[in-house]
This record gives sequence, structure tokens and C-alpha cells, in this order.
Amino acid sequence: MSVRDDVWRIYRETIPILFVALGGGLFAGVVLEGVLESVDRFPGLLVMVPVFLATRGNVYGALGGRISSGLHQGLIDPHFEWDERLVNAVTASFINGIGISIVIGIITWLALQLLGWEAAALYEFVGIMLISGVLTSIVLIFGLLTVIFAGYKRGYDPDNLVGPIVTTLGDIFGMLFLLFAIGIVEVLA
Repeated sequence: MSVRDDVWRIYRETIPILFVALGGGLFAGVVLEGVLESVDRFPGLLVMVPVFLATRGNVYGALGGRISSGLHQGLIDPHFEWDERLVNAVTASFINGIGISIVIGIITWLALQLLGWEAAALYEFVGIMLISGVLTSIVLIFGLLTVIFAGYKRGYDPDNLVGPIVTTLGDIFGMLFLLFAIGIVEVLA
């Protein structure tokens, strides 16, 4: 295969998913407008948003890379069945995703305290991050596996799919579940 053919194949595989990512990013922006209404109730909330979304990409991008490598090497089959490698990768990502969510809540609160800025209570930040982290992790794991497996079965290179999938699912569901978690913590607090 020539370089030109390879470039065209990559372009052909990624363009549709990039358009979906564009729409997903716009939708996440619309949801952010809903989060802005909660800023008065939870001062400092916006400080967590970019960090939360970025860590979704970091944690689940790594998971996608592991799955992609496993598929290329023939170590993972593109099916939802018990596979120790897949289970270990998913479990590690789930624990990392939830753990980093809690850390985001704590560090945000500490940073705002050090800066002398107004901040919501520590338990509110941690609660919002924990709820949205758990829910986003579940959706990202199953969404990522579903799209990568389906794409691989249809002949797509999973390396071309991982980045846009993680970004899109992370932005859309990260913002939705952040808004949902804010509502839950508002009711409970």
C-alpha cells in the first residue's frame, strides 16, 4: 500500500467520526450553559470542568490504546466475552477514572482555599466529581468497547477511532453527568 493510499484510508475512516465529535462538542457546550446556572450555588465549580473532561480523555484514551493494541496483536477478540486482559484493562481504567475524579474535587477545593477564593464545601465538590466520575466511566467503557469492536469488525483501524470516540463520549456524557451530579448534590446538601 502506498503512502497516499494509507493517508486516504486514514482520512476516510476518521472524517465521519470527527463530524460526530464536532456535534458532540457543540452539544457539550449547550449542556455547559446549564452548568453555569449552578455556579452561584457551588462557587468554584467551573474550575473543575476542564480538568474533569481532560482526565476522561487521559484515562479512557489509554484504555482505548490498550484495546487497540490488543486487537492488532490478536490478544483481544472484538467480542463482549470474558477476557482477562480486557477485564484487567477495564478495571484499572474504572478505578483510575473514579480515583482521579475524587482527587479533582479535593485539589480544586484546596486550590481555591489557597487562593482565598470562594468555594463550595469540600464534600460538595467530591460528591459532584464522584457521581459524575462513576457514571461517565461506565458510559465511556461500554461506549468505547462497543464502537471499537464494531469498527474493527468492519475493517476500521481502531487507532483511528479511539481519540475521537473518547473525546466525544467524554465531553457529552461528562457534561451531562456533571449537570446530573450537581442536581443530586443540590438536593442532598
